Amino acid sequence: MTPVLEITDVTFRRDGKQIIDGISLTVQAGEHWALLGPNGAGKSTLLGFCSAMTFPTTGSVRVLGGQMGRTDLAVLRRSIGHVNPRHRLQYPLTVRDVVLTGITATIDTAARWTPTPEQVRRAEELIDTVGLSARVEAVWPTLSQGERGRTLIARALIGEPELLLLDEPTTGLDVAAREQLLETLDALDDSHPEMASILVTHHLEELPTTTTHALLIAQGRTVASGPALEVVNTENVTEAFEHPVTVGFQDGRWTARASASSRIA
Repeated sequence: MTPVLEITDVTFRRDGKQIIDGISLTVQAGEHWALLGPNGAGKSTLLGFCSAMTFPTTGSVRVLGGQMGRTDLAVLRRSIGHVNPRHRLQYPLTVRDVVLTGITATIDTAARWTPTPEQVRRAEELIDTVGLSARVEAVWPTLSQGERGRTLIARALIGEPELLLLDEPTTGLDVAAREQLLETLDALDDSHPEMASILVTHHLEELPTTTTHALLIAQGRTVASGPALEVVNTENVTEAFEHPVTVGFQDGRWTARASASSRIA
C-alpha cells in the first residue's frame, strides 16, 4: 500500500537557524500518530510539511502519493483535513455553516456559493457524529471552546480527508471539554477507519486512546519513533524534555509527572 504520508530525511532552515534536522516519518492508512516534543522542538514546522504547506530545505515529502514540488498541491490539500483551535471567523456563522466552509476551504462562507442539499445533509450528519446536533443553529461566538473544537473536527471531515491533522486541538479547554473532544477523536476510529491522523501536542494526557504511533522530537531531531507504547515512555520523554519525567500508562491513556528525585532536588 502507498503510504498516506512519507517524509524522508527532511531539514529546514530559517534565517540561518536549523529548525528541522534529518527527520523521517511514514504514516499508513488507519494509523493515528502523536507528534510530541517540547516548545520549540519543530512540531509546527513538521506539521507544515504534512499539510503540504511548507517545503523542506532538503529531503523529500510525499503526501497521498504525490511528491511536493512535482504535483498540484491544491489537489493534495483537498484530501487533508486540518483542525486548528486558533481558527478565526469574521462573521457569526452557525455550526452548520462553519462545517460547510470545509467544502470551500475558506474561513467564512464563500461568495456566490450555495451548498447542495446533499452537502447540507452531510454536514448535519457530521455534526451529529461529533455530538453537536442540538447546537446546529448556534452561532460561533456563543459556542464554548470545546464546542468549537468539535465543530472544527466536523469541518475537517466534510471533505472526506485521507489525512487529518490536529494542531494542539485541546488548547484552552477545561478538563471536561478536553475529555469530550478526545472521546470524539476516539469515535473517528470507527466512523472513518481508513483515515490516518497526526495530533500535535506537548501534553501526554491529551493523547486519545486510539493513538497507535508516536514521533517524539527535540531540537529538530528525532528522539524516538514507532508504536506509541514503545515510544512514549519515561526514558524517551525525559530525554526529549531534558527533565526527569515519569511516564505512566493506564486504561489507554498516558500521564507524565516530574520524577520524585527531581522534586526533592
